[in-house]
Amino acid sequence: MNGIKSGDRVEIHLDEKFGDRSGWYRGVVTRIDPYSQHRCFYWVRLDDEAQAVLKTGEISVFNPKHIRKIE
Repeated sequence: MNGIKSGDRVEIHLDEKFGDRSGWYRGVVTRIDPYSQHRCFYWVRLDDEAQAVLKTGEISVFNPKHIRKIE
């Protein structure tokens, strides 16, 4: 669908509902769990900088608009 696979470097977006923590954060896709024929949960292990801000090591992203592959 969006060409993202396990092991890819990505940026994930947290929108305004996350307040001062909104923005783009980098990490690596660790697994992809199918939800339906057209949607998946992307599990992302966050980089150290993102972990320090968000106080978590891994996050799941469901909305494909909130994840993008980085080259």
